Amino acid sequence: MKPVVQKHPFGCAIACVAHVLGIRYDNALTLFRNGSRKAKNEGFYCRDIIKTLGNSYYYFYVKDRKRKLIYREGTIVYIRKSKKHPAGHYLAKTPDGWMDPWINFPENKDIRDAKAGIRKRLPGKAMYTITPK
Repeated sequence: MKPVVQKHPFGCAIACVAHVLGIRYDNALTLFRNGSRKAKNEGFYCRDIIKTLGNSYYYFYVKDRKRKLIYREGTIVYIRKSKKHPAGHYLAKTPDGWMDPWINFPENKDIRDAKAGIRKRLPGKAMYTITPK
């Protein structure tokens, strides 16, 4: 499946859900409660994503003994806040690497010019993972 670009400043969770479910970004946006407002202004918590994906997924804080679970295809990972990603960032695991819904951030901070792509490595440290059961 092609990478899904995020269309809102805090829409990386929506783009990752769209990618995992194989649907368009706009369709995934409608699955989230207050999706448009949160995608523009504040972002999403793991529990928001779990509510959207249903009981087939669960999330946990990434510790060393569970770290290998982040590499399961279909997993969504939240990387912790950093200079490069001041609000943190969600990415989805694919067979080829990590689907990044705004791969050209922070070089280009205008959401209208956002591009999605595949990264070979995570651009930060995984903090939470949302993984299929």
